[in-house]
Amino acid sequence: MTNSNVGSMNRRKFLGTAAASALTTVGSSTLISQAVAGNKYAPHKTPNILFILADDLGWGDLSIYGRPDYQTPNLDRLARQGARFTNAYSAQTVCTPTRVGFLTGRYPARLEVGLREPLGNISQVGSTVGLPPSHPTVASLLKARGYETALVGKWHLGYLPNYGPNKSGFDKFFGHFSGGIDYFSHKDGSGVLDFYNDEQLISVPGYTTELFTEKAIAFIKKPRNQPFYLSLHYNAPHWPWEGPGDESLSTTLYSNGNYTAGGSPEIYAAMIKSLDDGVGKVLQALEETGQANNTLVIFVSDNGGERYSFFGPFRNRKGSLNEGGIRVPTIIRWPGKVKPNQVNDQPTITMDLTATILAATRVPAAPKYPLDGVNLLPALIGEKRLDSRPLFWRYRSGINIQGAVRLGNWKYLQQGSNQGLNQFLYDLESDPGEQTDLKESHPKIFRHLQRQFDRWQFEVLPVAQFPA
Repeated sequence: MTNSNVGSMNRRKFLGTAAASALTTVGSSTLISQAVAGNKYAPHKTPNILFILADDLGWGDLSIYGRPDYQTPNLDRLARQGARFTNAYSAQTVCTPTRVGFLTGRYPARLEVGLREPLGNISQVGSTVGLPPSHPTVASLLKARGYETALVGKWHLGYLPNYGPNKSGFDKFFGHFSGGIDYFSHKDGSGVLDFYNDEQLISVPGYTTELFTEKAIAFIKKPRNQPFYLSLHYNAPHWPWEGPGDESLSTTLYSNGNYTAGGSPEIYAAMIKSLDDGVGKVLQALEETGQANNTLVIFVSDNGGERYSFFGPFRNRKGSLNEGGIRVPTIIRWPGKVKPNQVNDQPTITMDLTATILAATRVPAAPKYPLDGVNLLPALIGEKRLDSRPLFWRYRSGINIQGAVRLGNWKYLQQGSNQGLNQFLYDLESDPGEQTDLKESHPKIFRHLQRQFDRWQFEVLPVAQFPA
């Protein structure tokens, strides 16, 4: 699409129009009760779902998780109102596969797009690979049961005309398709405008985090007589590192496509403040509309942090299967169901959030696509620990391949290439920083986890042979 075809509209007009527009979803009479006269938000038996996904937020980047140099009061409050997980993991150490894992509830390596680690810009991959519209998603499953569905923010699972949120169960989409965009110009890493209202390319001024917050609030405040599912996928704090007051960087440093340069701890703090402020405003919208008590809220990051993140005791960062690359902050709030002030050390992974959403809404998974995640509600409501089960990862970057298994407190890790493979065994309870290799002193555990990883590899697609 050329610039002459780009729809340009006033920001206020756009948001106002979006808030007023109706989404055409057929409600399910078995799930949705009738609206009370005069109430703009119909009471219903099943909960609303608000899923908030941050981008490259490190495990310790919230003050309640230990960040020492700034505060995140709104997210800290959300954590105190529900459960905060300390052993939560992303499905992958980079963007695209984790999003595959969440939307499908299955290991990313079960789909080709999940092997794109991550998916490149449209100029690199075109529209040849993406999340198949025929594959069930949490959005399509909820939509079929009468939910109004929307994705605000980052997609990163394939490009038009073959792929997109509107083709995978979302009634409405406002955001970008690629992995990272400039926060002011909304151009991707190749300098191409990447900002959409559904499948229409648009030009809207504003700082991306704030635009996504405003759009999410408009969706929440829209009168409706059915429950909603809103996926709010912030691109913050992903590069380029620009705070709300750094528009000059957009026209200087990043005008030449040098998106991964620059930044500072101060800029990063400003980005997180905007994210935290945005989440606070979205939660306030739930309160103002009387929907907070009937809304399951989940907050999580798509993978470990980047160069300005705080990792606590953990080793390495995004792009690594060490703990710093896959351990992520995770918060669940559901008033009246999930008791507040919980600190839960249950090991979890992204796909568990999908299973939990479907369990909370009493929506079954598609029979031909069984979930790899488990419902976390028994651990949150019944306060009982779930049975220990292995969690698996595999990541390829160039010729380098990593694999990992966590079972209980034990972690098996392999790192290397076809030319050589290093293997490790760690006890994460006593050694969260993965400093002491125990494979020689615990050979049975080492071999057991090694065999489990090998068996799992036969259940998923083989390592991709295309450029990562």
